[in-house]
Amino acid sequence: MLKAIARPKVNLFLHVTGRRADGYHLLDSLVAFPDGGDEISVTPHRELTLKVVGPFSGMIGASDDNLILKAARLLQKYGATVEGAEINLEKNLPVAAGIGGGSADAAVMLQLLNGLWRLDFSPAQLAEIGSEIGADVPSCLLAKPALMSGIGEKLQEIRKFPKIHILLVNSGIMVSTGDVFKRLSIGNIATSAFDLRVESAKDLVQELRECRNDLQGPALELAPEIGDVLSAIEGQEGCQLARMSGSGGTCFGLFETAAAAEAAAQYIQTGHPDWWVLPTMVGR
Repeated sequence: MLKAIARPKVNLFLHVTGRRADGYHLLDSLVAFPDGGDEISVTPHRELTLKVVGPFSGMIGASDDNLILKAARLLQKYGATVEGAEINLEKNLPVAAGIGGGSADAAVMLQLLNGLWRLDFSPAQLAEIGSEIGADVPSCLLAKPALMSGIGEKLQEIRKFPKIHILLVNSGIMVSTGDVFKRLSIGNIATSAFDLRVESAKDLVQELRECRNDLQGPALELAPEIGDVLSAIEGQEGCQLARMSGSGGTCFGLFETAAAAEAAAQYIQTGHPDWWVLPTMVGR
């Protein structure tokens, strides 16, 4: 058996810098991958099978449209293999939540099956295969802090990234990425001036305050409940920055200490027991 964690992808900032002729939007974003996430395991089997459990299993199911199965079949094709696998997914991340849960699952699936089937594809080859599944998959294969550009396929890894304590909160609202982009008006096409040399969490927060998430406004128009989540995070003691991730509706708060993030999580969870709340961290 092989197993791994598919960690959430958080856009610490997300600038939309333009739109290609084919309709894809050009992005300038800092992505990070906090601890925690979906748990995936694979064991040899004559066919491809998928079992989904966990708190969000009811929102994903085991249908043929699942990105995990798409990734598995795509790897079968490129690896010219008929081998199968028994796949088990513990779905701990909310769905359609702006944290790349499906893409992260697909990325981990490619990595696990590459090992299980002894295909020996390189990371670059897996990224090329993964890009056929979705633009977020290459960054989820890297799963390290990086500046992301193009439509998501261009990645500049940040090797020295300060440890940050982060709180993720989702109220359960599902937001359509396509609908959010339809409401987006691209008025500022400048890329960020984010300093790759940030060495401390304090410097990182200061840099992030000069950035934004261009999708936050359109998402709030579609789902005003996201504003309640942001307000709940911003109101916590020790919150240094609160922002929406991706196209929503997950929001995050950055905190100076783990204790502050955990205290905020407990307070929010007590007031909103039906919300998904995860205090975690990026970096070591």
